[in-house]
Amino acid sequence: MTNAAHRAKSITALFAVFFLVGACAPTADGEAPEKQPAAPSIAGDKPETPGAGAASLPDFTALIEQQGPAVVNVVTSRDVGPGVMSPFGQLPDDPFFDFFRRFIPMPPPGEGQGGTARGIGSGFIIDAEGLILTNAHVVADADTVLVRLSDGKREFEGKVLGADSRTDVALVKIEASGLPVARLGNSEAVKPGQWVAAIGSPFGFTNTITAGIVSATERALPDETFVPFIQTDVAVNPGNSGGPLLNARGEVIGINSMIYSQTGGYMGVSFAIPIELALDVARQLREHGKVTRGRIGVAIQEVTPELAKAFGLDSARGVLVGSVEPDGPADEAGLRTGDVILAYNGERIEEADELPRLVAATKPGTEARLEVWRDGQTRTLTVTVGEFPTEEVAQAAVPGQAQEPNRLGLVLGEIPPAQRRELGIDYGLRVEQVTGAAAASPIQPGDVIVAINRNRIASAAEFERMLAQAKPGEPVALLVRRGEAALYVALTVPPKS
Repeated sequence: MTNAAHRAKSITALFAVFFLVGACAPTADGEAPEKQPAAPSIAGDKPETPGAGAASLPDFTALIEQQGPAVVNVVTSRDVGPGVMSPFGQLPDDPFFDFFRRFIPMPPPGEGQGGTARGIGSGFIIDAEGLILTNAHVVADADTVLVRLSDGKREFEGKVLGADSRTDVALVKIEASGLPVARLGNSEAVKPGQWVAAIGSPFGFTNTITAGIVSATERALPDETFVPFIQTDVAVNPGNSGGPLLNARGEVIGINSMIYSQTGGYMGVSFAIPIELALDVARQLREHGKVTRGRIGVAIQEVTPELAKAFGLDSARGVLVGSVEPDGPADEAGLRTGDVILAYNGERIEEADELPRLVAATKPGTEARLEVWRDGQTRTLTVTVGEFPTEEVAQAAVPGQAQEPNRLGLVLGEIPPAQRRELGIDYGLRVEQVTGAAAASPIQPGDVIVAINRNRIASAAEFERMLAQAKPGEPVALLVRRGEAALYVALTVPPKS
């Protein structure tokens, strides 16, 4: 088997979560407009009934006519340095460039060259004065955001008011008025089996509608602590990101965010962010410029039937405390490793993913009651909820902003969780600038450092700590990711100045 064939086979077999953005994975709501009265169903004249024949299948003609004008096309651009073409790091002479072209909406001929990466996503208008909801990963690190209306005649420069990578929600503002506004619905009423539709720009084809059913609700995904996703089988593809998921009444119930795929294209499993959650995030971004969440400082895990038996519980419920942060809110409240949290403020905890959402929704500084199982007995503890560390809500790195290079001459930046998932890494630091000792190395802006001297890094502070331990004149080996490729680069530590 040739190297190229072997590589193609490996890539095809890869099973990962792909975010639905275009040629770059670049980054963004405000108060929701007052909800309008429920509209009559536009899914056909007859109500949906189990086992009904073809005559009762929904007709989405009215839906696209009424809601299509409120859906926009979001085009982003970002300067990524020479040769970098996409978040996958495909170089123009890469033999697999054409393979990814089939799944990534590429810019028109002549665009996206010379170190500029372009991306395509979707969004929808929630306020007639130009407020637009989309995904954070659509506008992540974008230097420019262009919003094109569905009429194909008007486009505006968009300003990212804020973005929250933890929920993948972003708020964009354009200077316009009298715009069509999407009708907002209630995602809490959504049930599996209901008809839904998505409108967006898959592969750059604007105002495209696809339909299917809700497959599941409150779906928990790895590393997605704060979002109870709506799972559907609606066909969504790269470029659909940020577009609305609508019910049969034409009301927005979610924001299409990601798919589960072996190829990067649609395979029948799509996920949307519930609209209530998105609107709450957008309100905080508009009012405060950041999203505030509660925390209590514990690491938790699922209670399996075996663990429940070992701890003397009558069933597998609650969440097991794996560790307690020293001097954190839970530690001060008396919570211990091995405790099982059964309820939070009177609400029973059945699944492990429920507790982080409840805690995050609690205002920092308020007291919360924990019902805890310890040593075969139930007891109640009171914890003062702390504040979850905030993140930069707009551009993580502003072009031209002064940043100090480290000992090796590298300026490094954090990578949002959404982009880490695209790359298939737990953690890494993106190279923003290359100077000093690293200037003559193969490292270039856009590369991602995932390890130093065979030690995987989990934070920027940990990387700097390990680098500080290196003696001047000695080499350090950095494991660098560039798209699907990974290589070690040895750099000699310069003398301290």
